[in-house]
Amino acid sequence: MSTKRDYYEILGVSKSANADEIKKAYRKVAMQFHPDRNPGDKSAEEKFKEAAEAYEILSDADKKAQYDRFGHAGMAGNGRGFGGGSNMNMDDIFSQFGDIFGDDVFGSFFGGSGGGRGRGQSRARGVRGNNLRIKLKLNFEEMARGASKTVKVKKHVACSTCGGSGAKDKNAVQTCGTCGGSGQVRKVTNTFLGQMQTVNTCPACNGEGTTITNKCTSCKGEGRVYAEETVNIEIPAGVQEGMQLSVSGRGNSGERGGPPGDLIVLIEEEAHPQLHRDGLNVIYDLHISFPDAAFGAQVEVPTIDGKAKIKIPPGTQSGKIFRLKGKGFPALNSYEKGDELIHVNIWTPQQISPEEKSMLEKMQHSANFQPNPEKSEKSFFEKVKEMFG
Repeated sequence: MSTKRDYYEILGVSKSANADEIKKAYRKVAMQFHPDRNPGDKSAEEKFKEAAEAYEILSDADKKAQYDRFGHAGMAGNGRGFGGGSNMNMDDIFSQFGDIFGDDVFGSFFGGSGGGRGRGQSRARGVRGNNLRIKLKLNFEEMARGASKTVKVKKHVACSTCGGSGAKDKNAVQTCGTCGGSGQVRKVTNTFLGQMQTVNTCPACNGEGTTITNKCTSCKGEGRVYAEETVNIEIPAGVQEGMQLSVSGRGNSGERGGPPGDLIVLIEEEAHPQLHRDGLNVIYDLHISFPDAAFGAQVEVPTIDGKAKIKIPPGTQSGKIFRLKGKGFPALNSYEKGDELIHVNIWTPQQISPEEKSMLEKMQHSANFQPNPEKSEKSFFEKVKEMFG
């Protein structure tokens, strides 16, 4: 079972916090545990990464909704490794600061070391591609066992002519004349406290440090084209309807060599012709004849994995529930597993022959064939409640 701390607890906000409150809380925690303020403190560094992980999830409306519904289990399959803050790349974390804290804010507060490392050197070339969302329908067996799916996705892919650079050739790329290739411009302002230096993204090259003088004719300088791509998706066992999986880097390609977005996969459940899902449990309505109920029988029932045989004891009443332990769905990232509940229904024939009618009339007034309310079976829901508390 996961021992990870709650994301809301990490940032010190409630589940009802809005985007501004979440951003403000992250600023506070990140400033407190920033590596430049806590040199050599591994505990502070882990808390810094933990806060970045929490913000990454809670600042994204889709991921936040997924986390609110399923907790850390709903983050499984996220290609960036969330569910493990220690796996996060520090450069990825620092790259958030331009949006969260303003460009080079740590350079202003900590003498330039934090901002220079975070914003200046780790900035990826080009513009990051958008995330791509698709729906994937799975049957009961695939949801229970996990599956490898191959899908064809229409999206932006890197231009093969220019290799994603957007330039006609290597000579068409020049160092930006505004920032000198640094991707940043510095400005000194006189204030009543003295001179204050700020560093911002270069407006001429958008922080790339280079400009294109002759664009690629295939992609018109964008570095990407619209095409179809085959994507392999690994589905973990135990997914449920409405869960979202994230496949890192398989979304739309970025502009001019920028990093790609992620592929967000929304799980949909394909209806089973005989079984019904109730959480981790599977429900099956079994119809048997009156003779089988009276004399007992061995019958075959469908399960997620195939077929199973069960014994119907003599005198089985309509409404009886049999349980096949462990024949339900597994929980995501857990050893827990549901059961299959078999609800017995005794089938009443709609057409009978004269001979059958005569036999039934003889049994009609027998005491053994009269219902006894004191010995009647409990309702389906009452028995399910007793089984699972």
